[in-house]
Amino acid sequence: MVKSSIITLNEHEPSMNVIMDSFAHEYDAKARMELTRNFLMRTSSDNVRKKGMEFLYVNGFYEDLQILIQKNWGSENSSNRDWARVYQLTIDRKLTRYHPSEIVRKAENMKTDEPELKCLLEFVKVTAYYNMNQYNKVGNFLENYQYLFQQVDDRIMVSFFTIRLHHIFLTYYLLRNELIMARKYAYRILNQTSNNLTKVDVHIKLGLSYTFDSYFQGMHHLAEALKLAREHQLTKHIRVIEHQNIPFLAAHFNQVDNIKTDDKSEQAHIEIAKGNYTGAITILNELPTDSAFKLYYMGRAKQDKKMLLQSYNYFIEKRSDFFFCRLPLKALMQMRA
Repeated sequence: MVKSSIITLNEHEPSMNVIMDSFAHEYDAKARMELTRNFLMRTSSDNVRKKGMEFLYVNGFYEDLQILIQKNWGSENSSNRDWARVYQLTIDRKLTRYHPSEIVRKAENMKTDEPELKCLLEFVKVTAYYNMNQYNKVGNFLENYQYLFQQVDDRIMVSFFTIRLHHIFLTYYLLRNELIMARKYAYRILNQTSNNLTKVDVHIKLGLSYTFDSYFQGMHHLAEALKLAREHQLTKHIRVIEHQNIPFLAAHFNQVDNIKTDDKSEQAHIEIAKGNYTGAITILNELPTDSAFKLYYMGRAKQDKKMLLQSYNYFIEKRSDFFFCRLPLKALMQMRA
């Protein structure tokens, strides 16, 4: 049993460090998770209520997080209200309640002297930039994160922030086409987190990282992502995996037997894989050519070098994406062969 001093709900409650260390000595990972989660929802400690929000966020307990945000909003402590404001913005970004540009604007307008909140606001901004395909901003964050982390004294908060950081590293190195580093951070995240939403996202990125290497390894990770998404009823992710990620990888490797999708771009991609360029063009003509991928598909279907070059430049100049820019580059090289 957990010692009574650990679960007593009063002003003498221990820190998050003590709580989690105490549970770690006596319970397995699943039990520790539930004990900590339940404790955070009952505690009256201002300090634990503040820092407990990060535990709930990184472990994917978003409904509990919203409840704890409201409790912090109602605190007489101005610091708790500041933390509530930042975590409300964090969850709003995570659940796409505002356009990413609005998220950045709101984060820029939040001023604080607390090191943890400075880190959190930078995480909010850099992930919003990622959602807007402004990947160059990710590199700017990575130049400054060590200074930000050094200002945070709480080791539990640093450990939680490190999980977030590794996710950013995964994205950054994948976009930079540094695949060994990207996969290293992907596996670190899988070993560090219990958040199934995060695991699904990591497996998707791992699967796509094999676009130029291995159909089977890529599909293995997409299958893992789909399995987790189904187990936890992540409807949005199920749809993306089934109708975009799997058809994309299948078409790229010309393995399109029994592959179906309601995504028009990937329908065209499948027709390209079958050699039905006319059918692909017909589908693509129904769509605006407003992305690097659509330019790539149209360039493939029309065997148009100029369009493929436009796609390549779009990937580089507008997305800073040195991984997927290899798609039109590979197509151009095949046409010159």
